[in-house]
Amino acid sequence: MSEQESGGYQVLARKYRPETFADLVGQDAMVRTLRNAFAADRIAQAFIMTGIRGTGKTTTARIIAKGMNCIGPDGTGGPTTEPCGVCEHCVAISEGRHVDVMEMDAASRTGVGDIREIIDAVRYRAASARYKIYIIDEVHMLSNSAFNALLKTLEEPPEHVKFIFATTEIRKVPVTVLSRCQRFDLRRIEPEDMIAMLRRIATAEGAEIAEDALALITRAAEGSARDAQSLLDQAISHGAGETTADQVRAMLGLADRGRVLDLLDLILRGDAGGALTELGAQYAAGADPLAVLRDLAEITHWVSVVKITPDAAEDPTVSPDERARGQAMAQALQMRVLSRMWQMLLKAMEEVAAAPNAMMAAEMAVIRLTHVADLPSPEELVSKLKDAPRPPTPPAGGSGPGGGAHAPARGPQAAAPGTPGAAHAPVMQSGGAATALATEGAAALAHYPSFEHVVELIRANRDVKLLVEVESHLRLVAYQPGRIEVQPTEAAPADLTQRLGSRLQSWTGARWAITLVNEGGGDTIAEKRHAADTALRREAMAHPMVAAVFEHFPQASITAIRTMQDLQASAEAEALPEVEDEWDPFEGE
Repeated sequence: MSEQESGGYQVLARKYRPETFADLVGQDAMVRTLRNAFAADRIAQAFIMTGIRGTGKTTTARIIAKGMNCIGPDGTGGPTTEPCGVCEHCVAISEGRHVDVMEMDAASRTGVGDIREIIDAVRYRAASARYKIYIIDEVHMLSNSAFNALLKTLEEPPEHVKFIFATTEIRKVPVTVLSRCQRFDLRRIEPEDMIAMLRRIATAEGAEIAEDALALITRAAEGSARDAQSLLDQAISHGAGETTADQVRAMLGLADRGRVLDLLDLILRGDAGGALTELGAQYAAGADPLAVLRDLAEITHWVSVVKITPDAAEDPTVSPDERARGQAMAQALQMRVLSRMWQMLLKAMEEVAAAPNAMMAAEMAVIRLTHVADLPSPEELVSKLKDAPRPPTPPAGGSGPGGGAHAPARGPQAAAPGTPGAAHAPVMQSGGAATALATEGAAALAHYPSFEHVVELIRANRDVKLLVEVESHLRLVAYQPGRIEVQPTEAAPADLTQRLGSRLQSWTGARWAITLVNEGGGDTIAEKRHAADTALRREAMAHPMVAAVFEHFPQASITAIRTMQDLQASAEAEALPEVEDEWDPFEGE
């Protein structure tokens, strides 16, 4: 597109707006589908374009409108995906003045009255073009009543009417509208395509701009072509003909990415003083504290991705030096450190955004990050605990010469009061304590006279996993309180007996000895339960009444059996407890 006729300046986003499908950047899938539809004369009655800002939704709508109404330079052409751009309809649509192509902003015209105007107008044929086309931008802003009023016309419009919708919030559009439209999701523009587009525009404008400056603009645009073109427009003016990465960085308020990597190195080394000095220097150079933390988080994320997927380092927006440093960090750092850094940076960005002084909040965040950086890992802590010497055990009979290892041997000799051995009375107290503990343990074990009591103990503590494994994988050989001899099944977990002994000791306060044998075990509890259930079902099937039922209903099955004992237990559980005679406050008057 040329400059405005008045000779005034036109921003790059409008000057280089795509005029044909070939000019669209990064939307190959949509272009291919539309070209095939036009070639096969399968043009839908309604289209809906969705995507982030600046990916070409409204531009695509205008290109479709031009393609459907283009008549070619000689005035005899039909619908095409390559509008000529010179016929009266193409020119009028490009300039936004075509009488049969109506653009409506749903953000400002949201009511059912605005849609009623469209419904009343669709019955009339186009004034001069082949199709009457309605382009509704930000269609998700329409009210529910407006959407409902549009449904019938949208489903069965006249042959000469087409609808094209554009929205950034596709989830807010009712599904009844989506089902009547052909949907196209416009993708974010890839960095390679974006850099190539910016380079082409800069060359056409006669502007000199460095490659790393284009990479910065591409990264800041986040996949939006319009954002990238607007930033390029600003960068060209900022650089006065020759734009460098430092100028773009200053324009965007960004920190030098290399210096951000230096700051990250200082933080990971735990150098709080050096990190604060570097942060202050970047702040003095014009970097926003929140932008510095955002860059730290972005680099942390990138290094984490590179660690998992090394191919991610081949990013065209990253310089070779940054790529080499990022790959070295990915090899040296553990994922746990990177994840912790990411979480702390997210929290720090929230604090900086809400703090009255952003720099102070950023400095406190950097101090926290440096102090956490040199914390030992859990593996290192476990290794240090294993290597550390155990503390000395205090002697049972005191620290005197008579105590120590020989005290228990002489303890019985000190039992009689008034004898020379009476000085060893503390030893006798220690032995009495041990005896008391043993007595308490025996008393605790006495509550579990049978293996069934042990199973009930497991059930009472709600350890479902252990209960299922004990019932399914252990065959009881011998039992006495505190000692269990079992034969495991082939599918038994290797650590089952160890976990069983540990749980029983923690629940009862007494030691349990679990012994494994290779033979002599009976059925498991689950097998006994299954055998009893099978026998009960066999007995039920032998009952004449049940047999008669199965004779008349062969497809029937027994789902549950309740014995008289079960019914009696259920009735007792559901019965109301007896209530003693209530006290009468007036009794005795």
